Amino acid sequence: MSFEIERIVRTSLEEDIGLGDITTEVTIAPETVARAELVAKEDFILAGIDVAASVFRTLDPHTSFEQLLEDGRKVRRGEVIAWIKGKASILLQGERVALNLLQRMCGIASLTAQYVELVAGTDAVIVDTRKTVPGLRALDKYSVRMGGGRNHRIGLFDGVLIKENHSAAAGGITAAIERARRRLPHTLKIEVETRSLEDVREALAAAADIIMLDNMTLAQMRQGVELIDGRALVEASGGVNLETVREIAETGVNIISVGALTHSVMAADISMLFD
Repeated sequence: MSFEIERIVRTSLEEDIGLGDITTEVTIAPETVARAELVAKEDFILAGIDVAASVFRTLDPHTSFEQLLEDGRKVRRGEVIAWIKGKASILLQGERVALNLLQRMCGIASLTAQYVELVAGTDAVIVDTRKTVPGLRALDKYSVRMGGGRNHRIGLFDGVLIKENHSAAAGGITAAIERARRRLPHTLKIEVETRSLEDVREALAAAADIIMLDNMTLAQMRQGVELIDGRALVEASGGVNLETVREIAETGVNIISVGALTHSVMAADISMLFD
């Protein structure tokens, strides 16, 4: 994670600063020292405080960043998250990058927490997807965990998920699973996307480990859960939002994947104010 943070922070700073911060260079004396606070403008779940600190320390390792709250904590409007002290030019150059990353991460954590709360008391867990901003996946996935959710695959490299197009290209669900079984070690599970109850029956017969019920109605999900009857883990995907997630969880599925956690997030409202 530390390597990913460093890569993301350096790339983001290079993108924003470019050849230099013209405004700061022409208005602020180089020797000016300042102190600023990061303050919550609304309630949210904190995620990414180390990332914000890394932005300022990357620009100048002598910058003081005093973290007051821990990731995963619920922050109330008006609470100060951290104090930052150092050269005013450094604080100004890092402000937007630090806030962009921190606000997005807190937004993801907060939205995840809402979904997790809505399925409380059921057997379902909330997981994310690969629908992340390119280059920010490590931060997006971390933020989901801070909100109480779990991670699905990190990328194409760490899990087998046979989707509709894989099955079509391989000659069907059974053919795809059989080809995968011949090549995979016993330590890897096979998940298969299904779009009908007939697909579910085929995936079961081919001994899939995890069966995804994709864009099915609630009635179809219930039937799918009954058909599977504990012989595979059941994941629900598609059409999941804050209004539907509880009913989906009550169908008996084990996993609910929610792309909106990372592709439709609303950034948390956080300000950096000079003291």
